[in-house]
Amino acid sequence: MNKVILMGRLTRDPEVRYSQGEGSLAIARYTIAVDRRFKRDGDQQTADFISCVSFGKTAEFAEKYYRQGTKVLVTGRIQTGSYTNKDGQKVYTTEVVVEEQEFAESKAAASESGGFQQAAARPEPSQAIGDGFMNIPDGIDEELPFN
Repeated sequence: MNKVILMGRLTRDPEVRYSQGEGSLAIARYTIAVDRRFKRDGDQQTADFISCVSFGKTAEFAEKYYRQGTKVLVTGRIQTGSYTNKDGQKVYTTEVVVEEQEFAESKAAASESGGFQQAAARPEPSQAIGDGFMNIPDGIDEELPFN
């Protein structure tokens, strides 16, 4: 069985390309930083940087919503390969082929931890009332699109 489950943060925005031909297919590549549970003596690195690739709708989702710092949960399989570079040297590759992916934290938690920026402005805590809704000033009823 070849099954991988990872949780980490994107190190940069996904790189998305589309295949050539009639039924072009989206291909997204990104790297996630996965924290290590234990630190070895003398090892300064506290995370592993794992290359991921997704295809089709999964890749389109990554292109639309994933940004540097986004905390994600990825399931897939490990795939190895090799190629010969322009200097004639054989290069070995290892990456996770993503089968499922999802956000690993809410937008609110991400903005607090600096994960990613939100497009819409959030109200300041002083503007929010106890039930979590923003207080609407008096006299604005006629400007609302519904009654």
